Amino acid sequence: MSWPNRTQRGSRFYRAIIFAGFGAILSLGSGGCAFQPLYGPTASGANMADVLKSVQITPIPGRVGQRLRNELIYNTTGGGEAEKPVYRLDIAIRESVSNTLVTQAGAPSGQYYELSAEFRLVRIKDNETLFKGTSASSATYDLSGNVGLSGSVYGDIRAPIDAQNRAARTLGDTLKTRLAAFLSRSA
Repeated sequence: MSWPNRTQRGSRFYRAIIFAGFGAILSLGSGGCAFQPLYGPTASGANMADVLKSVQITPIPGRVGQRLRNELIYNTTGGGEAEKPVYRLDIAIRESVSNTLVTQAGAPSGQYYELSAEFRLVRIKDNETLFKGTSASSATYDLSGNVGLSGSVYGDIRAPIDAQNRAARTLGDTLKTRLAAFLSRSA
């Protein structure tokens, strides 16, 4: 049997059969798929937004730690504290700064800020660690004050703070996504 010609009578019929066959193959292939939307209902049927609201984020020392905690609180509860905490998220952060571009005089003209977090999710009722891991985030910034007379001291002070804020925001998003992925399977 050869592939039907478009000029042959009933070619629409053959195309319809072919498309129906492809549709059947695709539906059979994805029917047993275990795909589950990340922010849909969890494995137990609970609403993911409610589960995330039950995570208490413990205080993190330092300005960047407080910024990271604020990002996580806003991402998980919309800005308030956990209503009835079921889980506790403990986070320890580590910051590092390294020079990137160095001038001939030896002064850096840019820096690389890295923020890493070691976290663990604890069930409050029995103090059992359910999930732990590490995540990192980074941001670069320019030190315009070291370039010459056109630089500003304000830029050299504000640039590292902005880089810390960007890294904290990115790390907060990453941690929220990792928590949601874990809790969607187990909560």
